[in-house]
Amino acid sequence: MHCALYDAGRCRSCQWIEQPMEAQLAAKMNDLHQLLAEVPVDQWCAPVSGPEQAFRNKAKMVVSGSVEKPLFGMLHRDGTPVDLTDCPLYPASFAPVFAALKPFIARAGLTPYNVARKRGELKYLLLTESQQDGGMMLRVVLRSEAKLEQLRAALPGLQAELPQLRVITANIQPVHMAIMEGEQEIWLTEQRSLAENFNGVPLWIRPQSFFQTNPVVAAALYATARDWVRALPVKHMWDLFCGVGGFGLHCATPEMRLTGIEIASEAIASATQSAAMLGLHDVHFQALDSTQFATAQDATPDLVVVNPPRRGIGRALCEYLNRMAPPYILYSSCNARSMADDIGHLPDYQAVRVQLFDMFPHTAHYEVLTLLVRK
Repeated sequence: MHCALYDAGRCRSCQWIEQPMEAQLAAKMNDLHQLLAEVPVDQWCAPVSGPEQAFRNKAKMVVSGSVEKPLFGMLHRDGTPVDLTDCPLYPASFAPVFAALKPFIARAGLTPYNVARKRGELKYLLLTESQQDGGMMLRVVLRSEAKLEQLRAALPGLQAELPQLRVITANIQPVHMAIMEGEQEIWLTEQRSLAENFNGVPLWIRPQSFFQTNPVVAAALYATARDWVRALPVKHMWDLFCGVGGFGLHCATPEMRLTGIEIASEAIASATQSAAMLGLHDVHFQALDSTQFATAQDATPDLVVVNPPRRGIGRALCEYLNRMAPPYILYSSCNARSMADDIGHLPDYQAVRVQLFDMFPHTAHYEVLTLLVRK
């Protein structure tokens, strides 16, 4: 993939961009084999990849520059801004939105936040697109509510120019730190979520809930999990760290009981809505801490699905699973190192199947799906 930003030395986020995709996949598979060297694996499945460019459904842009000439992108450690609106990882549909947002910022009087001076209001722009219908969600991250009414007043013109912006919010992040969003979300549109669909499963994208950024590879990941699980004798499953319910909703059948646990209430609202659309009745999604929920139970289901953040599931949950002994564990990880550590703390389980999903081309990162069976 060619990238003018990389060639000019302005952005080095895609550190592996000069390697062919085949070489990238081989290096990732080698890394995964090394991390699981102490774990006997019955079957290594072929890695799954997707497009090498224009694959992202989300842009997270630091806003810098001036109100008349804002820049969308990132800041180097020395504070130098880089405009990333031409990043080839974004689809072509993002370009007209970025172009319209720059004069909109001037009309709304949203002064970009200056980190060094601790002045200004506009910190970030977060743009997400649905692959189902091209609808978009725009989140404007502000330091305070001081410019909120100006933002509201300028919105009708922006919406007329960009009708694909279905969901628009203002997020308030008052802390002088590199934190992407704050706790307060203010909806500026009637519509509060974007409809998405992977493999015939309706999903919903909302503010403050995690959603995979590579739809093609994410759909393959969910479909693979579904195929693996439906070959097992599962009547009751837990989906821990469930997010918007992608794994559980793909794997569940009308005859199966599904319990989904996720700390983010917005994600649980999305999962609950999807379950109702699918006609799944024996489904229970709750906004709780996954480890606290699990370790408080007296019995486990047939299958426990875990999709934790990069830190992994941790010693406490591993010890609980060892003690309660569910027949199957399906582990999806964005950090194979922490997954390998967790599997090391699950000595009573055998890794029967492992598959790598190249969710993050041109970087060393990847997703991995592992099916563990009780010995």
